[in-house]
Amino acid sequence: MATYADIYANWQADPEAFWAKAATDIDWIKAPDVILDTANAPMTTWFADAVCNTCYNAVDRHVTAGRGDQIAIIHDSPVTNSQTKITYADLLDRVSRVAGVLAAKGIVKGDRVVIYMPMIPEALVAMLACARIGAVHSVVFGGFAAHELAVRIDDATPKAILAASCGIEGQKVIPYKPLLDGAIARADHKPDFTLVLQRPQAEAEMVDGFDFDWTAEAAIAAHAPCTPVGGADPLYILHTSGTTGQPKGVVRHNAGHMVALNWTMKNIYNVDAGDVFWAASDVGWVVGHSYICYGPLLAGCTTVVFEGKPIGTPDAGTFWRVIEEHDVKVLFTAPTALRAIKREDPNAECLHKYDLSGLQSLFLAGERADPDTIGWAQKHLQKPIIDHWWQTETGWAIAANPLGIEELAIKPGSPAVPMPGYQVDILDEGGNPVAAGELGAIAIKLPLPPGALPTLWNAEDRYKSAYLQTFPSYYETGDAGIKDDDGYLYIMARTDDVINVAGHRLSTGAMEEVLSNHPDVAECAVIGIGDALKGQAPLGLVCLNNGTDRSEEEIAKECVALVRQEIGPVAAFKRCIVIDALPKTRSGKVLRGTMVSIADSKPWNLPATIDDPATLDAIAARIAGIGEALS
Repeated sequence: MATYADIYANWQADPEAFWAKAATDIDWIKAPDVILDTANAPMTTWFADAVCNTCYNAVDRHVTAGRGDQIAIIHDSPVTNSQTKITYADLLDRVSRVAGVLAAKGIVKGDRVVIYMPMIPEALVAMLACARIGAVHSVVFGGFAAHELAVRIDDATPKAILAASCGIEGQKVIPYKPLLDGAIARADHKPDFTLVLQRPQAEAEMVDGFDFDWTAEAAIAAHAPCTPVGGADPLYILHTSGTTGQPKGVVRHNAGHMVALNWTMKNIYNVDAGDVFWAASDVGWVVGHSYICYGPLLAGCTTVVFEGKPIGTPDAGTFWRVIEEHDVKVLFTAPTALRAIKREDPNAECLHKYDLSGLQSLFLAGERADPDTIGWAQKHLQKPIIDHWWQTETGWAIAANPLGIEELAIKPGSPAVPMPGYQVDILDEGGNPVAAGELGAIAIKLPLPPGALPTLWNAEDRYKSAYLQTFPSYYETGDAGIKDDDGYLYIMARTDDVINVAGHRLSTGAMEEVLSNHPDVAECAVIGIGDALKGQAPLGLVCLNNGTDRSEEEIAKECVALVRQEIGPVAAFKRCIVIDALPKTRSGKVLRGTMVSIADSKPWNLPATIDDPATLDAIAARIAGIGEALS
């Protein structure tokens, strides 16, 4: 068997031959002759002259191959106390009917369609139906506020919006239709129609001639065939937050996206057709696009669509129940979900109630996985716990431990090594590579591999300035980190989170790693706040494990001592505050920048992606104005 080193060297020696070989696993209407088009460098395109259809590869070809009776989607919804299983043959019927509804109402190749749905199978059906007829989907996280939805409507200019009548967050039903109506009223662009799936928990009021009932329309629709599209035709737009407040529309091309995701399913995750793969994320995020919908279905797996939370639906054993009941081979989730489970059930009593023998591995991504959380999972699961690192922009892992090639040594705190397609360098401010072990900006040598963003929607200049300008011939990731002597990467912080304390560049991630090792700390964050003497000073914020009965002051003092012991006085780590909860986005990212603004008395807005606004109010009450800016 080839080793990781062999395969990575094979890619380095001839990148085009490497991806041309991977492309043979895709069913093409016309196979690509030009593998990489560099005519408009640094704007490069993979498989541009291919003709293909992503829906065909994700659904039809498995039915054609005689596997129509295999389960394609398992919907597990503890919030509605229901489970649904959909075969590939049934999925083909559902997708082609919804595609038929869209086609009958005038949606054609290249038109945009916004999807505004919770974690239900119809969200995947909507995505695949758009792909089937060559329409470009733009999924917006279900329950997003009307203003944020309106901004995305104006950017994508959709001809139609596909929505559900409501979503369910824990015990709370969130009606979507009033939010959708409010967004359309605010937006300058108006869609031609909406298609609304009525859910019994909160049915929507419909406007005749504009709002159409999903179930009724699909029941009478003709089955739409697959529309041939070009390899460089866009499959979807996914908006990610931008520093200006204006979201950036990440574009994904059909051909490169298929080739890359299909390659990852076996080589990174070590799953085959028929295996059950569960990404416990949301279709509104990139993980949901890549590894709830497209990746597993392209590979002929069974994908789990989970409508619930890691805790509270009903308890900290929900994930383990799903794994046992559905024979999940690989779970992919965010470290914040694991930390929530660990905080609720520190001794893993819920976990040990279930038979997890079928679970091969647990993959973590979305934020830095601290070694303490990895150690807890390793201890109780006795399975490989694989941290891997990627971005909305890349669409798949930049660095990982490729279980389908070989299981490399796990170094807690590191997402392991770069994947084929990614030459990752650590650069100083002048763009020069730094020595092993030295902190710098993480950058990827161009061209980016298939599946990564080729541009931003209607914003090529912004794409160049945001990603390609700082380091010529490199893509700037916006992350800071180090590479060790073995080539393992360590993602220490966003470059904005590298703080400068009296001229010393320090990683907040390194301090968080130390704090997370304290036995009473469930999760933590370190931010850099203004300091009149040193420029910046670190502030630690820690949440405690359930059942901790020691004084907060004592624990805070121990945390300060721990950082000074492990990192040294140079860190100038003197302040640590115990809090109830960290403010996070719905995808689990800690809102560090917002907290810095609060501490430094700078203007700030409530982020649209915040999961629980009350956590930010509570933080503001504790840290507002404690930073001291240089005068």
